Amino acid sequence: MQQVPNAEIITIGDELLYGQVIDTNSAFMGQELGKLGIRVRQISSVSDRGAEIVQALDAARERADVILLTGGLGPTKDDLTKHVLTEYFRSELVLHEPTLQHVEAIFARYNRPMLDVNRQQAYVPRVCEVVPNPMGTAPGMWFEDRGTVFVSMPGVPFEMKRMMTDTVLPRLQEHFHTAPIEHVVVQTVGLGESFLAQQIADWEDALPPNVKLAYLPSLGTVRLRLTGTDDGQPDLRGRVLALLPALREQLGTHIFAEGEVKLEEAVGQLLRERGLTVGTAESCTGGYIAQRISSVPGSSAYFQGSIVAYHNDIKMKELGVKPETLEAYGAVSEATAREMAEGLRQHLGVDVAVAASGIAGPGGGTPEKPVGTICIAYADAHQTVSRQLSFDRGRQLNIEYTSTAVLNLLRLSLPPIV
Repeated sequence: MQQVPNAEIITIGDELLYGQVIDTNSAFMGQELGKLGIRVRQISSVSDRGAEIVQALDAARERADVILLTGGLGPTKDDLTKHVLTEYFRSELVLHEPTLQHVEAIFARYNRPMLDVNRQQAYVPRVCEVVPNPMGTAPGMWFEDRGTVFVSMPGVPFEMKRMMTDTVLPRLQEHFHTAPIEHVVVQTVGLGESFLAQQIADWEDALPPNVKLAYLPSLGTVRLRLTGTDDGQPDLRGRVLALLPALREQLGTHIFAEGEVKLEEAVGQLLRERGLTVGTAESCTGGYIAQRISSVPGSSAYFQGSIVAYHNDIKMKELGVKPETLEAYGAVSEATAREMAEGLRQHLGVDVAVAASGIAGPGGGTPEKPVGTICIAYADAHQTVSRQLSFDRGRQLNIEYTSTAVLNLLRLSLPPIV
């Protein structure tokens, strides 16, 4: 069986170490390399200091077949990567005429004068192969040295992604002749990681030797990723997919989608298929549920609107919650959540409605209803369903977990397709 190439990712920039910029590049590169069958062994972030970049390169080449770098290719003085690589490979900078023409065309397009620092971006180490950058002015660089491939790209995510997709990934696949690898993702909700593992333990134990399972938990959901590696037999993907019916039988409605699909996207698809409209009545979540639903492209086909009824007066005036309900049960109660959902459905004229009322924290709790007590509800023309939940994970996480619980209640309560 062919040996799997190892990769290391090095991101360069003080802004990453200070937390001023979130490193999304490594996640993208790791995902794309994995699809090629190239295993990422380590991800490192280093400062804009030449000596530290060299140390990272020396360490990486001891354990990796390919090293991908991002950052430090801009026109300012703190962008050192190109100069460090020039010295590292004992080379010199030379003008790359096609890059100069590309940079000049960009400045001409925007009718802006080109400064000398911009012209300097067309200089590259003599020993590198230039990786074109159709989205920006800084070219990428491909080096091969003593059996290791080094690729340097800009830190700007959309520039790096385009270069990876157009040039770097195809070249890596050709260079390493990587064996087939297949990822299949199953999305689950409503079971924590440990309970999920327990429920499918027998199924997991029976997986073929060339198929590995990873648990990737998030807020209220867990992605199950099956990775199949080449074993010399045909139709690797088909054989991985053939494992899913038994998994579906084990997990039932806890599976909400297959592939890289968010819960709100899966719910939106169900609403589309049924031709139903939806609205949200929110108190403790402050519109977060509506934001998730409306973040899906095309959601205007089914999402009508939301009422954030934070104050009890708004619950009564806009949603028709009865004063006696609030008096008897309080704002955080299944009774109130049910009336919020029913009232919103009537007020907006939607087919289905969901509601949430709770104590997100950090204050406001009581011994009877501590922080994290959440009540949610679903209503349509035929039924109203409610649940009381308990989350005690801090204000923002309480809100996010509540939104997932509401979306899942909506998913499970929708009427069947007629």
